[in-house]
Amino acid sequence: MEQNKKEKTFKQMLWISMMSMTMMFAGLTSAYVVSRAREDWVSFDLPSAFYISTLFIIASSLTFYIAKRTLLAGDQGKTTSLLALTLLLGLGFIFYQFNGFNQLIESGLYTTGKQSNVASSFLYVITGAHLLHIFAGIIVLVTVLYRNITGKYSVSSHLGFSLGSIFWHFVDALWIYLFIFFYFIR
Repeated sequence: MEQNKKEKTFKQMLWISMMSMTMMFAGLTSAYVVSRAREDWVSFDLPSAFYISTLFIIASSLTFYIAKRTLLAGDQGKTTSLLALTLLLGLGFIFYQFNGFNQLIESGLYTTGKQSNVASSFLYVITGAHLLHIFAGIIVLVTVLYRNITGKYSVSSHLGFSLGSIFWHFVDALWIYLFIFFYFIR
C-alpha cells in the first residue's frame, strides 16, 4: 500500500510541474501572438533543421513508448537498447535545433543586437526555453538508462521509468505544439 501512495504522490508532483511549464509556454506564445500586431514585426520561415528535429523527437517518443512496453514484458536487454536509441534520438533533436539556430542566423534573424527583431527574439527565447527542458529530459533519459542497466527496474518496480517516460513524452508534445504554432503563426 505504501508504494502505491508514493507512486501517486510522485506522479501528482510531476503533473503539477508539467502544468506550470505548460502555463509558461502558453504565456510566451500568447505574448508572441499579441506582439505580431507591432509595426516592426518580421515574418520568417522555419529553418529546415527544425523539421528534421521534429522527426527526431517524434521517433524518440515512439522508442521510449516501446521501451516501456518491453520493460513490462520483462525484456531488460531490449529495453536498454530502446532507451539508448531514445537518448541518441534526443541528442539528434538537440543537434538539429542548434543547426536550426544557425540557419536562422544565416538568414539574418538574430536574437540580440542592431539586426535583431521582436519576432526572431521570441522564436529564440521560446525554442531556447524548450531546449532547457530537453536538456532536463536528457538527464532523465541518462538516469533511466543507467538504472535500467543496473537492474533497478522490473515488471513490478518501475516508478522512475514511468515518471521519466511521462516527462519525456511531455517535452516531445510541447515541441510538436511549438512547431505547429510557429508553422502557422509567423
